[in-house]
Amino acid sequence: MEPVVIVGLDGSPEGMAAAHWAADEAVLRKLTLRRMHAWPMLAPEPVRAASEIDQYYRANRLVHHAQTELQESHPGLLIVGSLVADDAQDALLKAASESQLTVLGSRGLAPAESHFLGSTSMAVVAQADKPVVLVPPQSRGRAPSPAPNGVAVALKLRGPCDDRLAFDAAAARGAPLQVVHGHSLPIPAHTPRGQDHEVAKEITEVARHQLGGLLGPWHERFPDVGMIDSVRLESPTEAVVRAVEEAELPVVGRRKHHPPLPRPLSPVAQPALHHARCPVAVVPHD
Repeated sequence: MEPVVIVGLDGSPEGMAAAHWAADEAVLRKLTLRRMHAWPMLAPEPVRAASEIDQYYRANRLVHHAQTELQESHPGLLIVGSLVADDAQDALLKAASESQLTVLGSRGLAPAESHFLGSTSMAVVAQADKPVVLVPPQSRGRAPSPAPNGVAVALKLRGPCDDRLAFDAAAARGAPLQVVHGHSLPIPAHTPRGQDHEVAKEITEVARHQLGGLLGPWHERFPDVGMIDSVRLESPTEAVVRAVEEAELPVVGRRKHHPPLPRPLSPVAQPALHHARCPVAVVPHD
């Protein structure tokens, strides 16, 4: 896995928003930024055609303009680039498997469209075997923030905690990491006047104890990262959507799926992406 941050360029405003965010992140992590543009019919060398219809010319111009803009705003950043003669989705999936982080633009689909993975970005998120960050166009110009809720990660209490991306991001920003766990109250805990406070307190204490066990090894690996556990007595989906509204970079997980039958994102990752007005990182796990 190369120590690079990859950003896919397609000439859209969303793509440039993602490129600027990826450049900010590469600077924070002291990594190289690799910009990439893919097109199936891209010729390896310029062809003899009018510039307005020459795909090689247009692609080269796109990455050149992106390079110039990013280098001006990030003068000390090492930026490399490539034009790839391949389907964009295939090229991005291959690149993602060879990098630490892949960053793509998101059009921020409306809720009615959120059940469909029609875009290249969403298809890559659903199939990549390494972390992918989707950046909405609203993120343009928003620098990574050291705010108290700068990075948030959604955790289940079952299975290992393997979302290293969240800890790396918090460490790079010098910000605490908010660990969010949603736990719905059982039906008997609901009363005509609200919640049974004794049951709610007991569930919260048990969940915090389990979170402490999961996070113990990470405290040792990242001693300078303060961790704030947040047990929320609501569904995991509701808890994550709330975290998306509060954090600068929410991190959610999804199970790895293998072709030929890629599946939709998880009930937690899907709404997180479609409610977000900030970048969201999706980390695949077994």
